[in-house]
Amino acid sequence: MPADSHPDLPADLADQVRRALAEDLGSGDLTAALVPATQAAVAAIITRQDAVLCGQAWVSEVFRQLDPAIGIAWQVAEGMRVAAGTRLCELRGPARPLLSGERTALNFLQTLSATATATRAYVDAVAGTRARILDTRKTIPGLRLAQKYAVRIGGAHNHRIGLFDAILVKENHIMAAGSIAAAVAAARRQSPGVLLEVEVETLAQAAEAFAAGADRLLLDNFSLAQMADAVRLRDARSPGTGIEASGGITLAGIRAVADTGVDFISIGDVTKNIRAVDLSMRFGFAG
Repeated sequence: MPADSHPDLPADLADQVRRALAEDLGSGDLTAALVPATQAAVAAIITRQDAVLCGQAWVSEVFRQLDPAIGIAWQVAEGMRVAAGTRLCELRGPARPLLSGERTALNFLQTLSATATATRAYVDAVAGTRARILDTRKTIPGLRLAQKYAVRIGGAHNHRIGLFDAILVKENHIMAAGSIAAAVAAARRQSPGVLLEVEVETLAQAAEAFAAGADRLLLDNFSLAQMADAVRLRDARSPGTGIEASGGITLAGIRAVADTGVDFISIGDVTKNIRAVDLSMRFGFAG
């Protein structure tokens, strides 16, 4: 499958690229204008560190918008683990648009690969358990759908996309409604059929949420022992309810969390505390 036809690609991908190019190019690339308009070039993108590759479609879209005459031959697949020194792709075409699109293309690729790489580490850490890794809404503004795509490429799952596609009842909502039961009832009336999750801070609150019929509980900063207790309580009282752990969970400690029997573990770090993958684009000029 071509890199730019992946079925899970965000619908706003072209707009993301358009905004990024406009931000960088402005009224035009003054430096690239020094290169003769007829100059051809070949370039290769190389990773300088181990990574999970993500973002091919963004690179392709950058150069498609700049000049459709540019050809890209990917030498590794989206989602593949790549070792430092791997040649990821080769690009051929007019030199000016290749030079102009270099930074924008690498910015997307280094950021999305960083999210996919971090995600894969967490997914690997819980392999063999029932726990599934979820992302959060702690994303780079304007790139939420891109980062959530990268999370999927990394092998994890998306939590709600925004405030519109699921309900997460937190402490302030409970206080305003008067109780967990009242908040859940109001949510059911307002948005029937939508995933309804309740954040709880104690086992007593967990029992209330189970009784109220929440679809999922979010255990906020529970200890490992408390997580295990919540799972046992769920199994006894509400077997169909999902349990999600969240809050201060690190890569070093996530296996122990998964071993408590929770169904989901949400990790904000895979989108907000990432370090860009080190990439370079090397050029050669013909003629």
